[in-house]
Amino acid sequence: MSGRKAALRAAFLIPVTVALTACSVVPAGQVPANTALNDAATPPAIARPPAPAVRLTVPTPPARPETFVLDGELEQGGWLRGQAPGGAISVRLDGQDVILDEEGRFFAAFDRDSERTAMLVATLAGGRTIERSLTIAPRDWDIERVNIARRAGRASESFLRMRRPELAQIVAARAVDAPSDGWRQDFVWPVTGRISGRFGSQRIYRGEPGSYHSGIDIATGESGTPFVAPADGIVTLATDEPFSLEGYLLIIDHGMGLNSAFLHMSDIAVRHGDRVKQGQYVGTIGSSGRATGPHLHWSLKWRDARLDPLLFTGPMP
Repeated sequence: MSGRKAALRAAFLIPVTVALTACSVVPAGQVPANTALNDAATPPAIARPPAPAVRLTVPTPPARPETFVLDGELEQGGWLRGQAPGGAISVRLDGQDVILDEEGRFFAAFDRDSERTAMLVATLAGGRTIERSLTIAPRDWDIERVNIARRAGRASESFLRMRRPELAQIVAARAVDAPSDGWRQDFVWPVTGRISGRFGSQRIYRGEPGSYHSGIDIATGESGTPFVAPADGIVTLATDEPFSLEGYLLIIDHGMGLNSAFLHMSDIAVRHGDRVKQGQYVGTIGSSGRATGPHLHWSLKWRDARLDPLLFTGPMP
């Protein structure tokens, strides 16, 4: 993972040398001739050394690279942290705008079904562009092929009336660009347990693909197990009532368009707008919504790309 850069000082440093001049005393018996002690005449001038020149020390801003500096997991479901070239005013990944912070740093990611190549393009102030081609490694997903027809179910109108407002809240919560630096951190596991469902797994029904698993499921064996925030962020959704599919749902925005969602909770310990820190207790595991048993479903998204949490945390400790 990349290290942290030292922040620029907020003000200029101005070291100034101040000369302290002691009072001059004329020793007794050495009064200048023809000068009385009470004489109002101006005393002779006392020679002083010239004042030292004042030097202004201005901090030198860190040098910006001439090309992209990158770090991350360049594979399907993976991510990328980067530093844009010096002078860049914008960066795009395959035509999609990427947010730059004040130091030219950015975050981007690759969907589960992303193409094998991607292109980063930085545009400089003068209009010149700098390109960087990326190779995205393919993944060997857990695919189960079954010799049965996919069940073609159609949601009832009553269900859709209930579902549409839920989806609108989820879309709005994930569209927030929160002022958080959580995207810069090395993510930690929200809870430890058995991984009962892996990101990207999918069933193929007689050649027709079903939807793939959008996150990872962590089973601890019982409801009420506490879990923590994997990185700093701001809560953009904390449901008061369980949603039809997700149950009690919590979404934390980590900044730069990256966010975590936690499903099937039994209790939420934070509220909308709360700023949370990495490792902070945020809720308890449950089986609310459409779940067959107590577990925590954790999913990550950057914009519309679905990401694999395992590529952010590493193996389960």
